[in-house]
Amino acid sequence: MKLSREWLSEFTDIKATDKEYCDAMTLSGSKVEGWEKTGDGISNVVAGKVLEIVRHENSDHMWVCTVDVGREAPVTIVTGAQNVCAGDLVPVAVDGAVLPGGISIHTGTLRGVESQGMLCSLKELGLDIHDYPYAIEDGIFIMQEPCRPGDDIKDVLGLGDTVVEFEITNNRPDCLSVIGLARESAATFDTKLKLRSPVVKGGAGNIADYLKVEIADPALCPRYTAKMVKNIKIAPSPAWMRRRLRASGIRPINNIVDITNYVMLEYGQPMHAFDYSCLKGGKIVVRRANEGEVLKTLDDKDRAITKDMLVIADEHDPIGLAGVMGGGNSEITDKTNTIVFESANFNGTSIRKTAISLGMRTDASGRFEKGLDPMNTIPAAERACELIEMLGVGEVLDGVIDVVAVEPKKVSLPLEPERINALLGTDIDREFMVKVLEKLDFTMDGNIICVPSFRSDIEHYADIAEEIGRFYGYDKIEPTVFNGTATRGGFSPRQKFEHEINSLCRGMGFFEVMTYSFGSKSAWDKIRLPENSALRKAFTIQNPLGEDTSVMRTTSLPSMLDVLGTNLSKRNMDVKLFELATIYLPVEGEELADEQTILTLGSYGKDAGFFELKGCVEAILSALRIKNVHFAAISGNSAYHPGRCAEITCGDTLLGVMGQIHPSVCPEFGLNVSVYTAELNVSAMMSCISGEPSYVPLPRFPAMTRDIAVVCDTMVTVAELADTMYSAGGDYLESCRLFDVYTGIGIPEGKRSVAFSLTIRAKDQTLTDEHADEIVKSILTNLEKVHGAVIR
Repeated sequence: MKLSREWLSEFTDIKATDKEYCDAMTLSGSKVEGWEKTGDGISNVVAGKVLEIVRHENSDHMWVCTVDVGREAPVTIVTGAQNVCAGDLVPVAVDGAVLPGGISIHTGTLRGVESQGMLCSLKELGLDIHDYPYAIEDGIFIMQEPCRPGDDIKDVLGLGDTVVEFEITNNRPDCLSVIGLARESAATFDTKLKLRSPVVKGGAGNIADYLKVEIADPALCPRYTAKMVKNIKIAPSPAWMRRRLRASGIRPINNIVDITNYVMLEYGQPMHAFDYSCLKGGKIVVRRANEGEVLKTLDDKDRAITKDMLVIADEHDPIGLAGVMGGGNSEITDKTNTIVFESANFNGTSIRKTAISLGMRTDASGRFEKGLDPMNTIPAAERACELIEMLGVGEVLDGVIDVVAVEPKKVSLPLEPERINALLGTDIDREFMVKVLEKLDFTMDGNIICVPSFRSDIEHYADIAEEIGRFYGYDKIEPTVFNGTATRGGFSPRQKFEHEINSLCRGMGFFEVMTYSFGSKSAWDKIRLPENSALRKAFTIQNPLGEDTSVMRTTSLPSMLDVLGTNLSKRNMDVKLFELATIYLPVEGEELADEQTILTLGSYGKDAGFFELKGCVEAILSALRIKNVHFAAISGNSAYHPGRCAEITCGDTLLGVMGQIHPSVCPEFGLNVSVYTAELNVSAMMSCISGEPSYVPLPRFPAMTRDIAVVCDTMVTVAELADTMYSAGGDYLESCRLFDVYTGIGIPEGKRSVAFSLTIRAKDQTLTDEHADEIVKSILTNLEKVHGAVIR
């Protein structure tokens, strides 16, 4: 919210510098983002009167002007503008002047004639035709403002104002107005707030003879107020109004539109004006849109509106989107004679949904969606009519149509000084509390606080304490020792587990990525997800930013492949990434999703491969104390290579899947290299932790090693052989490590040689060679019995 200090001075007198004002307002709870002086980029620009103008002797389009700038002697200025005449008052940038954008002006020579400055256009002063409608947009600014040669142009054009920008929180819509900020300013500086009720003379007839209003949906429109004006005269607004609108960031258009914007800024109540002649049947109906209705709005776009949207309609058709934008079919034109001022209160949630759904957020919708004061509609409408009469641009009809569909609830709270002081840690007397509240337009009825209707954020004694505290000064509250029982903070077991995963992945050279939790249905096709897959059942976002972000993801694989594809497109040729990604799985009969965290690993490049990734997964699971992990080859996962994919289990618990991405999937993500990924369910991993680590003493007795090589069918996996050896070796077999796999000469077709290094140790004695040989014999016997594997 931008606030003009010149406009503010109409409501309260603040004797403070700009910095003092901004600092004090921030400390009292109205945070200031910054401030600027209008015309701050202009210096040494004065009003000048053209005394004489003659043709440049060396140019067929330039003129030499003699200009009075309030000095002892006139100055000579060369210009190419064709709209300057003797006697004109113009802005003159004299030698040493600075214009917006840091442009410096100095004396120079143009075609042999010295030019001691420059005559300025609106654009060169940072203005446009909307600020001064009588001016010429592409010529020198011929001023009609009362001034004398030599007057500072900032004083002539009213450019010496200070504009303060506030950050207004969503719970304080009352501060989205000059009056609201004036109230805060007066309370902050303990000055008088000068509010007055609008005075309207009227006398042009009675509104009841012309207009009827019906609210068909009270839940979405608690109150609707209308005033009428006839014989209007469309013209530019006066300079003071244009300056205030511009300072507030709104472009002046014409007097009627400017009045509605002016009232919105002053009172915080959005308004709209309809052409009465366009209202069929002389009636306004506030209703939900009918299915299939289309409304062309003031921006000349056709809007397909739905039955969830609130519209302003006449007896037949919609003429405006309530709280968002008017319709083109009721737009005010130069031929308009009679207008209807709308000042209404709408349901904020409904307005926000409509604005977002149609992609047309406006100043009005931004205010309505925060929840406005329903008691503000009549004062705002009266103020608009007062401005009409003040500017002499129309005749106001007597009376007002005010339909109150829902009576606003009055809020009252007890004043509890002791409780407030206990909460704040202060010793503030009751008299000060009452003074602060009355400054903010709260009223007291004995010991009961009557909350004004514009303060919808006040509903608890803690809210009252906040009002007292911010004007007492949080900086004045002395620090005290905490009296209560402190809660010791810390990470939950789940958080610790995820942090450990994070640390392990980084230690193995993986870089963490974070991707959006929403995605596209097209991603399912990219990873060849079957049509009947349960993962295609996803939560759909009601107001997505686009098709690419239209559903909550049910698999993290497309997100990882997207990031890998982006890295490859940036010529990053060796990549190892990981993400703790959340997926959202629908649960039958439940409104909320089953949110699961998936550890997703992805890699390509010289250090990437199936066994390299398998080793990383094994290392992670081992470090997390997850034992008895098995990798079983599978071919049914359509996203992975059918011969290079494994399912990872721990006992009966499925931990996840890993493997090489299918060659037909990679191009969908811009990948022309072999890509390897793993997807591990964090909850499943956590459920398989074997328990707290315990101390294991160093072995007291030496180990013995034996190397064996067995020939087995190629379909027998190394993991199956290892399981059998551990089972046969019992407690004596400490480890078995694969060191060679051979196929070729000497090995029958369909067979392969697998060699292991065995470490054998007893916990209570030193083993003899005979004992070790018996263990190896038992292992070989079981290998042959279970797998048909024979010693090579």
